[in-house]
Amino acid sequence: MLGVQIKQLKTKNKYTIEELYEAIKDKQFSAGVPALTKHGFAQLIAFPALDRQNQVQIVSLKLKGPGQKFQIQKAEAAGVDNMLGNMAINSLTGGLFRWKQIAGDTAKQCEELVKLTLTELEALDL
Repeated sequence: MLGVQIKQLKTKNKYTIEELYEAIKDKQFSAGVPALTKHGFAQLIAFPALDRQNQVQIVSLKLKGPGQKFQIQKAEAAGVDNMLGNMAINSLTGGLFRWKQIAGDTAKQCEELVKLTLTELEALDL
C-alpha cells in the first residue's frame, strides 16, 4: 500500500514488548536508539522520528503475554501527545498533512530504515 512499510519479525524466543526492548535497548541501529513508548493503550518500541509523519516502530502482534511475532513498521510519530497533535493538524489541513508520510525523501528514507531495522534485528538472533 502506498506510504506503508511493514515487515514481520519472528524471534527464536518469546518476548513481551518490554522484554524485547530490554534485549535491544543497548544495540546500535541505523534508525537510532530505541525507546519504549506508550501510544494510546499500547506500548511499542519507537526509534527517533524523522518528522511527525515518519518513524520506525516495533509492535507486538500478541495482545497479552510473550510472543514471537513482531511488526516493524513506518508510522506517524508515536506517543499520546504526538497522536493528538497529528490528528488536529490533519483535521485542520483537510488530510493534506498525511501526504508527507506517503511521498517525499523522508518517507523513502523511513521505508529503507524499516528494512534495515528488520535486517539488524534478525542479525541479533533473538
